[in-house]
Amino acid sequence: MTERQMRLKDWLSGFSDRYGLKLDTMRTASADAGFRSYFRIDGKETTYIVMDSPGEADNIAPFIHADEVFAQAGLNVPKIYEENRELGLMLISDLGTKTYLDVLDHDNADRLMGQATDALVKLQAASKPDVFPAYSAELLRAELELFPQWFVKRHLGMEITPELRSMFDRTFALIIAKNLDQANVYVHRDFMPRNLMLTEKGNPGVIDFQDAVYGPVSYDIACLCRDAFISWEETQTLDWTIRYWEKARKAGVPVPSDFGRFWEDVEWMAIQRHLKVLGIFARLNYRDGKPKYLGDTPRFLNYVKATSRRFDALRPLSRFIDTIIGEQEQVGYTF
Repeated sequence: MTERQMRLKDWLSGFSDRYGLKLDTMRTASADAGFRSYFRIDGKETTYIVMDSPGEADNIAPFIHADEVFAQAGLNVPKIYEENRELGLMLISDLGTKTYLDVLDHDNADRLMGQATDALVKLQAASKPDVFPAYSAELLRAELELFPQWFVKRHLGMEITPELRSMFDRTFALIIAKNLDQANVYVHRDFMPRNLMLTEKGNPGVIDFQDAVYGPVSYDIACLCRDAFISWEETQTLDWTIRYWEKARKAGVPVPSDFGRFWEDVEWMAIQRHLKVLGIFARLNYRDGKPKYLGDTPRFLNYVKATSRRFDALRPLSRFIDTIIGEQEQVGYTF
C-alpha cells in the first residue's frame, strides 16, 4: 500500500462509522485523463465514491463550487458528504457504474441524448456572469496552441516553419473571434457520454465538471454530439442539435433565433475543441505516459477535415489536415 493510500484510509477511518464504511472494500472505480483517481467503497446501505485529487492544497475547490452551482440548476450531480481541501480528498455519492459511453446504441440514443440535452438546457438557463471563470481569448488560444506544440511538433515530428506558424496564427485568430462572438452561458467543458452516468432517477448523472467556465453557448452541445470516443452520422448529430436548439430557445437560453447561424457557431466551436483535444491526447501520451488516447486521434482528424472543408476561411487548415492524414496513414491508422 502506498503512502497516499494509507493517508486516504486514515482519513476515511475518521468518519467511517458515520456511513458504515467498510474500508477493506475500497477498489478502483475509475481514473481520468488527469491526475485524479476514484475509488468505490461499500457503506452500510449503499456505496460511495472517494475522489483522490493530489496536488496543491485546495485543488478540489473548483469541483465543490461547480457541484453546488450545477445542483442549484437542477442537475443530478454527486452529493458531497465529506471533504478535505488540504489533502484533496472527498467522499461523494455514487451515481452508478454505467456511463452513457457504456450503453449508448442506436436503439436508446434518441432517448438518452434527449435527457442529456434536457440537463444541458437546465444548466444553461441558470447561467449568470461572474460565477465561473470566463472562457477568454487567452484561454481559447492556449488550448489551440496544444495542437501545434504537442500533436504536430511532438507527435508527428513536423517542423513548425514560419509559413506554418503564420497559417496557425491566422486560423486561430479566426476561430477565437467566431467563438467569442457567441452569447455566454455555463459551460461544463467535457459534456460528453463518458461523463454522463446512467441513473434510474434524474438521468443523466453528471460528473467531471470541475473545469466549468462561462463561455460560448454552442460549446457543450458540440462536445456532446462530436464525442472523443463515439461517432455518429452527421444527420444524427444535426437532428440532436436541432432538438436541443428548440428546447434551448423555449427555455430562454441565448441561442441565435436562426438555426443556420447556430449550426455555424457549433461548427466553429467544434473546430476549437477538436484541435485542442488532438493536442491533449498527444500530451497525455508523451508527458503523462497514457498512450490509449492516441488511438482516437483519427476520429478528431476526420472531424476537423470535414468541418474545415465547409468554410473558405479554413481551407488552409483543411489542406494541412490532409497532409497530416497522409502522415498518419503511413504509421498504420485507417480512415
